[in-house]
Formats: sequence, structure tokens, C-alpha cells
Amino acid sequence: MHFHVILRILGILLMIFSITQLPPLGVSLFYEDSTHWAFISAFAITLATGFIIWVPVYTAKQELSIRDGFLVTVLFWTVLGVFGSLPLMLAESPGLTAVDAVFESISGLTTTGATVMTGLDKLPHSILYYRQQLQWLGGMGIIVLAVAILPMLGIGGMQLYRAEAPGPVKDNKLTPRITETAKALWYIYLSLTIACAAAYWLAGMTPFDAIGHSFSTVAIGGFSTHDASIGHFDSAIIESIGIFFMVVAGINFGLHFFAWRHHTLTHYLKDPEVQFYLSLLGLVILLTLFVLVMTHTYPAVEALRKAAFMVVSVATTTGYATADFAHWPAMLPFMLFVLAFVGGCASSTAGGMKAIRVLLILKQGYREILRLIHPNAVIPVKLGQRPIPDRILQAVWGFFSVYLIVFVVMLIALLATGLDQITAWSAVGATLNNLGPGLGDVSAHFGGLNPTAKWILCLAMLLGRLEVFTMLVLFTPAFWRR
Repeated sequence: MHFHVILRILGILLMIFSITQLPPLGVSLFYEDSTHWAFISAFAITLATGFIIWVPVYTAKQELSIRDGFLVTVLFWTVLGVFGSLPLMLAESPGLTAVDAVFESISGLTTTGATVMTGLDKLPHSILYYRQQLQWLGGMGIIVLAVAILPMLGIGGMQLYRAEAPGPVKDNKLTPRITETAKALWYIYLSLTIACAAAYWLAGMTPFDAIGHSFSTVAIGGFSTHDASIGHFDSAIIESIGIFFMVVAGINFGLHFFAWRHHTLTHYLKDPEVQFYLSLLGLVILLTLFVLVMTHTYPAVEALRKAAFMVVSVATTTGYATADFAHWPAMLPFMLFVLAFVGGCASSTAGGMKAIRVLLILKQGYREILRLIHPNAVIPVKLGQRPIPDRILQAVWGFFSVYLIVFVVMLIALLATGLDQITAWSAVGATLNNLGPGLGDVSAHFGGLNPTAKWILCLAMLLGRLEVFTMLVLFTPAFWRR
């Protein structure tokens, strides 16, 4: 382990992160609210801490090992979650407690969207903007930006990219150089954000709301500047724009890069994961529409509008709301919540286990059924026309089993804090899948939970954002063994 290099990177990244306190400071000064001192203090504390960490080891310039990359990634998200909470604690409004501020900060950075805050419509604009900015940075910006900058500082970034990149295959790069890969992802992410903000603004949002909601839409975060979320605007056009960009952000950004580089869209429909992802969304929307119409919950046109938006929002783990799906009839709340376990595509900003893993599990399950009929047959698992190596299938099953074990352990831990079964089950699912809203007592917000439960859920959000293994590997003796 190269601890001097790790500390140097952490110090540099903290100093970079301190700069992100300046935009909300500008918003505070523009709207003349009373939070500017909170952001000035947070900026100074974060910058000074990063500088103090960096100075003693600023000459360290060794190449990162894979183990170093894992440790830096986990430390980075954990430390940023803590320092990102400073404005929320220091500002008179909302003036959160330490646990609530850290919960809100980690929820933003991990793009979970679970909140402990209420009365959003009365909060200062700078705080509202800051929450949205946390999600945008967490969606893809921070690590990609860090990977692009670190090579310029003499530190290789591929290890960080591998530790952070979601999905079962972590060795694929969009371009031969990691710096170019990071820049390509950054440009695509930024372009989608600008396009989304422009569309929201043209559809009737104020510039402030359009920018804020574009941040959380492209990041698939779900934070809003209003208590009623997207439902505040009561606009079918705005909801349609949200659906489009949530679906797009839930697709593998490698495909977006291919479309940008080769000026084509046909490859989207040829990709097996996208086919599965879009088919699943369409099927569940139709089923939800059928139940809502048959139970007379909404008229047909309104039922279609509610079904389409809420299914896409929950399935992509965004967490926006135009309706309280937790009180929908029949099996709908449970079905939509389980859909979040699938999530979006690999290498997207979505949470969940990722559609590619679920697709491979289904294909392998079907292969086992065929083997019962034809015991001696050699039946490969294929994506399109490409057979999948057994090592990837084993990795997928390993991830699936560990994911479920982590879910069960955290569920038991939450039940031990006194929560009821529905609240505990959905709270773990909402945070581990980086979804946001849950069922039971957390259908609206997480503010009523006890502090111990909130700390447990902070860990769940980090585990979900880092896809479990990146964090769990730190707790194995082999990781620390020389």
C-alpha cells in the first residue's frame, strides 16, 4: 500500500472539492439569503484540511496499485460525504444535526435521493441548489474529473476508474487512454445536462428549477427543489422530458460515446442490455396502467401519465414523484419497488444491480433448465451472438449472492433499531439500490428514523454506489496482507 500517495490524492481531491462550495455561495449572494457564511466556512475548512493532508506528502509520485485504487475510492466517497455535510450543519436554515447532514450529503453524492428534509419550498435557494449540485457531482462528475486530472499530476487514474465503474466488466475503456476516456464521459454527461436544463426551461420551469432538476435527472438522483417533486409543476410536457432523460441516463454511457463518435443511433436497439432494459420498462408500464385503470384509481389518460412517469422514475432509481405509489392498489407498490433492484444499465448513472446482471442471471437460469432436458449438451450463455465467459457468469452470481446477504444483514440491523418490517425492508432497498423513496414510514422522507438507523442507511448508500465489492474488499484480511 502506498499510503503517502493515497494521502496526497485525498488532499488534492479535498482541495478540488472545496471549490464546489463556491457556486452555491454565488447563488446565496445572488438571492441575498443568509447562508453565505456557511458556504464560506465550509470552503475554508475543506480547503485547509485538504492542504494539511497534502503538504507533508506532496512529493509522493508512485503509481497506484489496484488496492490503492479501492482504498482511495472508498475514502473519497466517505470523506466527501462528511465534508459535504458542513453547509447543511452550519447554515441556520435548515440547520441539520450531524447525522441528518451527513445522511443528506451522502444521499446526494451517491445519487440516492433519500432525504431527511421537509419544507423544501421555504428553504434558501442556495441550499436547494447545493443539494442538486451534490447529486450532479456524484452522478459521474467527481470521479471522472478526478481521473482526468490525476494523470496531469503524475498519478495514474485507471485504478480509480476500475474501482468506480459500475457493471460486471470493469476492464473496458472507451478510448485507449484513461484521461481521454474520462474527458469523453465528462463531455457526454455535461452535454446531456445542458440539453435537459434547456428542455425543462422551454417547457415552463424557471431557470433555477430547470438547472436544479437537470442536475438530478441526468445524475438519476431524484432530489427536487420542491416538496411535491416533479408533481409540483403538474405538466405532462415536463414529465415527458423527465422520462426521456431518465431513460437516456439509465443507458450505458459507452453506447452514448459510440453514438457521439460515429453519429449513429442504430446500435442502441442492437444492444441486448438496452433491449432488455427498454422491454422491461414497457412491460411494467403496461401492467401498471392496466391495474390503475381496472381499480379506477385514475381515468385512463391520467393513469397512463402516472404509470409511465413513476415506473421510469422508480425503475431507473431516480426517485422523482408525481404520485404516491406507496398507496397504489394491489401489488403495484411492491412490484415497482422490486423493479428498482434491477436498476439501469451498466456504466450508467443508475443504481440497482444493473440490467445486464439480471439478464445474465435469467439466461443462465434458462440454460440450467435446458440442461435438465439435454444433460450432455454444451449450451453457452450468449449476449447477442457473443458467448459470455464462465468467469463473468461466476462474478455475476457472486455479486448477486453478496448483494442479497448485505441486504439481509442490514435489514436485520434496522429491525433491531425498532423499525417495523415494511419500513426496514424498503429503507434498505431504497438506499442500497440508490433509489430514494421507500414504503411505510419512509415513503415521504427519512427524517423520522432514529440516528442509528440513519447511520446504517448511510453505509447502505455507500455500498450501493460502490457496488458492494469495492467497499467490502477493504474488510478482508487479504486486502491488507503484503
